[in-house]
Amino acid sequence: MRVALFSKYPRMGASSRLRSLQFLPALARAGIDVTPYPLFDETYLRQLYAGKGRSLRSVAARYAVRARQLRRAGEFDLVWLEYEALPFVPFWLEQGLMPSGVPYVVDYDDAVFHNYDLSGRALVRRLLGDKIDRVMAHAAAVICGNDYLAERARQAGAQRIERIPTVVDATRYWAVPDAGNRQAVIGWIGSPSTQRYVQSLRTVFERLHREHSIRLVLIGAQPGLADAFGTVPVEVLPWSEETEAEQVGRFDIGIMPLEDGPWEKGKCGYKLIQYMACGVPVVASPVGINVEIVNENRCGQLAESVTEWAEALKKILSSRTLQSELGMAGREAVEQKYSLQVQAPLLADILRSVAQRGSS
Repeated sequence: MRVALFSKYPRMGASSRLRSLQFLPALARAGIDVTPYPLFDETYLRQLYAGKGRSLRSVAARYAVRARQLRRAGEFDLVWLEYEALPFVPFWLEQGLMPSGVPYVVDYDDAVFHNYDLSGRALVRRLLGDKIDRVMAHAAAVICGNDYLAERARQAGAQRIERIPTVVDATRYWAVPDAGNRQAVIGWIGSPSTQRYVQSLRTVFERLHREHSIRLVLIGAQPGLADAFGTVPVEVLPWSEETEAEQVGRFDIGIMPLEDGPWEKGKCGYKLIQYMACGVPVVASPVGINVEIVNENRCGQLAESVTEWAEALKKILSSRTLQSELGMAGREAVEQKYSLQVQAPLLADILRSVAQRGSS
């Protein structure tokens, strides 16, 4: 069985790496040969993360390449889309480029439909406001990372909706042995686009540093963010796929602060799952899937106000026993639900069944 994967990014892009590319070896072992066609390359991502913006010329060139790739995808049994084929291109034009007679599945781990229906530009809302709904409605299957995304697919009239959480390869993550009498580490992993959520907790970290001598470790943030937390010791580490698991494993608590907005409701809690995989207790804002992950798996605390954040972090920092219990519960949940090892066979079944239905 042959599948054409039209991802948004190569492995450097978190959404593409986690929702599709990390599954390819397991899918190959299941007899599913996936050929990836990323829309953008690593150069584009580096410029984006560095705050240098987008080159319209390079974007147009990548769109032209993708249009040719779509037209040639008729030799495959199935097309697998990440979000959509061509962002900010009308549905009718995108659909006209899709290979005739080949079914497609589409995957969502983010509320990308809000790029259009909540755009600040009236023209975008008018021309593209229902684009993702139409992509969902025409897909043979819609794969969603949480219930907020799945509900949108239901409202759009999707033929088939499957839920697969964002997962880790459980064999890559492990708990790092306690080094003894050292400063407690509150850690966060993410990208410059989400680092603003951490900044909102500055007063919390300052209080905890005074009372518990904590330090803050931020993976993937811009280096200048270290200056945003007053007297709190801050270490900003560059993200890399090779080192992220070991770095997260050295946290004492992993955090995922969020605003309570429509975009945030579409997030799939991947930070929490990384922390849990390393046996690290978590504290998170009670937004979207965070509530489900923390409450169902009893792996940490939910905190909304600044006071609640300070109390939740202090409670966990004050008890080694509680840290261990929460950490073990999180690791067990990863092994049972949030791992590549558990979810890859389910994904293989979805892809295979859609392709078989299409061929019949």
